[in-house]
Amino acid sequence: MEPERIPPGNRKAGIEYTLEENARPRFRGRLPRVARLMALALQFEALIQEGWIRDYADLARLGRVSRARITQIMNLLNLCPDIQEQLLFLAPAIRGRDAIHESALREIAKVPEWEQQRRLLATTCPLALMPCARLMV
Repeated sequence: MEPERIPPGNRKAGIEYTLEENARPRFRGRLPRVARLMALALQFEALIQEGWIRDYADLARLGRVSRARITQIMNLLNLCPDIQEQLLFLAPAIRGRDAIHESALREIAKVPEWEQQRRLLATTCPLALMPCARLMV
């Protein structure tokens, strides 16, 4: 049986795509919550910068959450860039709890100095972001 072809409007130029019957997912597990929240904060910031959304209050109304919750999510942008990158590329959680929690990151994001943020992260969650923790040595 030949694999089903994906319609032209739903593919990138120059790459042949097919849907196979027994296709496996790229990874198992689920993305950690902090990785999704970090991506959301970056997306929200882009929407505000491009003028699609006026302010955090608009985001809160559209997302049906409080302005305080939007502020909590957006405060992840106060983390140093290498920590943000590590959050975005966290390994999927196969089972159990996430290795790092947003509440710990909130405390770290309050610190204005990036080097101190890295130190705090290494002591708070030593195994959560190993490449980031290695920056301290």
